[in-house]
Amino acid sequence: MALNVEDLTAGRDAAGSYDAGDITVLEGLEPVRARPGMYIGSTGPTGLHHLVWEVVDNSVDEAMAGFATRIDVTLLADGGCKVVDNGRGIPVGPHPQYPERSAAELVLTTLHAGGKFGGGGYKVSGGLHGVGVSVVNALSSRLVLEVDRDGQHHVAEFADGGEPKSPLAVTGPAPRGRTGTTVTFWPDASIFEETEFRAQTVLERLQVMAFLNKGLEIRFRDERPGHEQEVTFRYTGGIVDYVKHLNAAKEGLFARVCSFTQAEEGQEVEIALQWNTGFHESIHSFANGISTIEGGMHEEGFKKALTNAVNRYARGKGSIKEKEDNFLGEDIREGLTAIISVRLRDPQFEGQTKGKLGNVSIRSLVERATNEKLAEWLEEHPTEANKIVQKSTLAARARVAARTARDLTRRKSALDGAGLPGKLVDCSSRDPRESELFIVEGNSAGGSAKDARNPRTQAILPIRGKILNVERARIDKMLKNAEIQALISAIGAGLADDFDVDKIRYHKVIILADADVDGSHIRTLLLTFFFREMKPLVEGGFVYVAQPPLFSTLVGKEKVYLKDDAAKTAFLEEHPNHKAEFQRLKGLGEMDFHELRDTTMEPGKRSLLQITVEQAALADQVCSVLMGDDVEQRRHFIQTNAKDVRFLDF
Repeated sequence: MALNVEDLTAGRDAAGSYDAGDITVLEGLEPVRARPGMYIGSTGPTGLHHLVWEVVDNSVDEAMAGFATRIDVTLLADGGCKVVDNGRGIPVGPHPQYPERSAAELVLTTLHAGGKFGGGGYKVSGGLHGVGVSVVNALSSRLVLEVDRDGQHHVAEFADGGEPKSPLAVTGPAPRGRTGTTVTFWPDASIFEETEFRAQTVLERLQVMAFLNKGLEIRFRDERPGHEQEVTFRYTGGIVDYVKHLNAAKEGLFARVCSFTQAEEGQEVEIALQWNTGFHESIHSFANGISTIEGGMHEEGFKKALTNAVNRYARGKGSIKEKEDNFLGEDIREGLTAIISVRLRDPQFEGQTKGKLGNVSIRSLVERATNEKLAEWLEEHPTEANKIVQKSTLAARARVAARTARDLTRRKSALDGAGLPGKLVDCSSRDPRESELFIVEGNSAGGSAKDARNPRTQAILPIRGKILNVERARIDKMLKNAEIQALISAIGAGLADDFDVDKIRYHKVIILADADVDGSHIRTLLLTFFFREMKPLVEGGFVYVAQPPLFSTLVGKEKVYLKDDAAKTAFLEEHPNHKAEFQRLKGLGEMDFHELRDTTMEPGKRSLLQITVEQAALADQVCSVLMGDDVEQRRHFIQTNAKDVRFLDF
């Protein structure tokens, strides 16, 4: 059974009723403005974009109900966002409980009002979105609602955090007899840290929505000066296309994508999965189109059944002998890309941001469907099934080897006291709060850094060339790598699940690499390592990238340093008569210790970039997708994400 936009009308009454009586009031918007984080997670970029998701999710709900086939999202030149759908349109009649107010006004101004609380408006939806659209209104300086319904065009305007500026009124006939809802809003600058939307963030979310709703057309348009673009998403293969998209730049273990669906009264599941030759699992779960980034019952059921199905198959074919242990779930999921999409009438999410699904009944459905349908698929595709078993066997062996290597590392550290690497030039301070670790590329640069450092608070760890790409290596191989071992020992807080951020020996771990392509490659590899194996180090704000200058020149007798080509151009514009030559500092080894200290190591003079989790994740994505030989693909990725990957300096 395919989950198609056109087919998702099951459970809907014959007339498709969605009238004013379907809007249920549960009851002011002041709590939202007082504590916005409770409703949108934060007032930073994540919370800002959450406003877009709330409005778009309402339109997607219309698609899941079988009424909307197209959604248009526009980032306006004046900083606003417009979302248009061709669904039924929010009901505009007076509400039975509040006859003096239109149902549409209630939805926008009352915190717990919407068509998703048990009325007849929606059988399947992305949760209690009557809360969501009112939150958008509360956190906007202005919001304009347009509803095309019953042949008429209705308009209402709200301002100053959700206060009605003009009541809902008919302004004329609906254009060309269309139906649907248009919401245009401008985020309140007094609430948010910044109000500029990021096109790439919106595009990624819209593409996922198109993948999850087979046949739904989503159009994106950016009208902001200097950012103009138009993109359309529509996928006839649904989540099968999603899996292919995620695995496009990876080497597939086999070409087929396994997919299956199952439904019962009030809920349904669709799953697509495919393995690649990599070593990391990538499972994405959704409930009614909402990304459940923390998983939940549907993901638990899938993982349990996947492990059972593959182990049963392997034992049945003799690949696991009688006295041998079963594969663990992590063995089977190595290199797996999977999409789990469930739809149910009454989703129980944890919190308004809906990170985790709690419905026990959906776990049973997903588990049953995976046990039955995946077992059938494995029997019907023995070539692919054998490759899955072979990969799981290698993963199990690597897991045992990694445990042995990790135990050996622990024992060695206990025997050697601090267990510090021999090449580490440590600082004398034992206070992590003032201590800094510079990870320096090459011995020559390490020598300069050693001379330039403050020996009391600054430690130097030279590494040789490019470290292992942990995205493309199993953990047992990673733990045998000398450079990785040195990093683990120097930082002193363990690895992966054993990592204890309270034990780190330095509160600044600074990547100091050349200002060239090789240096950017090294930065990317190191950030990927920290993101995957020491994530709390990044989350705590302890990881930095030093930004050494690329050029130097003389102004009189004073040496001036310039970070990059853009800085050089700006300098020449300010000094049009400058005659002195520019020296290109290709490597840290070319800088004497005075230059290195003055530009890169001395607080107050140096330029450091504190790495965010998002930036480290982007570096990880570069390692995962773009460290191959496809230069054009890499260039396209960098251009698309130019603002965010600038710190990598590709």
